[in-house]
Amino acid sequence: QVQLVESGGGLVQPGGSLRLSCAASVNIFNIYTMRWYRQAPGKQRELVATISSGATTNYADSVKGRFTISRENAKNTVYLLMNSLKLEDTAVYYCNAGLNVAGAYVSKYWGQGTQVTVSS
Repeated sequence: QVQLVESGGGLVQPGGSLRLSCAASVNIFNIYTMRWYRQAPGKQRELVATISSGATTNYADSVKGRFTISRENAKNTVYLLMNSLKLEDTAVYYCNAGLNVAGAYVSKYWGQGTQVTVSS
């Protein structure tokens, strides 16, 4: 069983920055795709950023140019650097690990989530 533990959330003013971390209990990055999702109150969970096992990255249009997903294999950790934060970035952010199976993404593990609040 793989455990994912997020950290780094908090309260930040609009225009500020935060870096979220997701620590995996074992080294899975050479096999699993890692994703960050977020869920705002009253809204569905949405995909924010992806980094594949081959280190290819993708972003939601709403965060492109502001957020950066990366990973540090030696620490079994994935990061989400969030710059130029907006009020609408307020959400609980979740780390996810999954596999691409026959062209479809199969989610396997979730973290517990970390709250990000953007407010003046």
